[in-house]
Amino acid sequence: MTTIGYAYDIRVPAMNLRDLRYLLALAEHEHFGRAAAACRVSQPTLSVQIRKLEETLGVVLFERAARAATPTEACRQLLGPARDAVAASEAILAGARNLRDPLSGPFRLGIIPTLAPYLLPLIFAPLRQTLPALLVEPWEDQTAPLLARLRAHELDAVLLATEEDGPDLASRPLFEEPFLAALPPDHPLVAQTCVSQADLAQDILVLADGHCLRDQALAVCLHTPALGGTLRAAGLPTLLNMVAAGYGTTLIPGLAAGAAEDAGLVLRPLTTRAGRTIRIVTRTHFPRPAATAAVGDVIAARLSAYAGARA
Repeated sequence: MTTIGYAYDIRVPAMNLRDLRYLLALAEHEHFGRAAAACRVSQPTLSVQIRKLEETLGVVLFERAARAATPTEACRQLLGPARDAVAASEAILAGARNLRDPLSGPFRLGIIPTLAPYLLPLIFAPLRQTLPALLVEPWEDQTAPLLARLRAHELDAVLLATEEDGPDLASRPLFEEPFLAALPPDHPLVAQTCVSQADLAQDILVLADGHCLRDQALAVCLHTPALGGTLRAAGLPTLLNMVAAGYGTTLIPGLAAGAAEDAGLVLRPLTTRAGRTIRIVTRTHFPRPAATAAVGDVIAARLSAYAGARA
């Protein structure tokens, strides 16, 4: 058997990113002395390297005068690719630093809408204090879009109130959030110290399709409500205002208690305890598991302290 080999000539002119940085600095300052100072090298060093770069590329990059260095047309055409090359190299270096130190750099965290407004104010200060080099970037959306972004590598982790299956995902429970009955001040159920799910279901309002809290509320009450079928709020704040206006009752997660009370609602615990588990979900092969674990630890500790303070 004869093996055919292919020879590839990959020889290219010698050029490095340092020289491109010198090029960009000189194009910006149009003066060898100021460009050298910006690059923290001597003026002769920068001048020699620019001359070598011109020889490598085969074009004159600067029109030199006694006190100025003006970019030529050839130089101006090459500045864009030079900036792109330097930016790409810096991105690679930043990515490598993040991999060496998983607790630094951006961390894109998705959060469902019925959790984000109430959780984020509680956790951002502890996250900054405990993980000062980690830049947590929140993204609010419903469960399905968040999972799609997570699987597309557009998010690093998501906070959900449902348990997601799949070999490509790994999840960890962080805290339990109880459900509370939210009532208008003049509702008959206000007279009760605890509200049964059956009583709450008589005129319960729910969120629109796509919110996991809608499905959870209906599952808790074991009822398809008449009002909930026609009045479906796009968000929890709207739902609270509808209840405050006397359109019915609703079921809210515990972290939204303050917002409900601010809206003038009366809260009551349920006779049969019910709630949801908040989990942090990431990809099974996400390369920074330590970052996910650290963020989860901070959230779990903060919510444990918060629950203890309110008990």
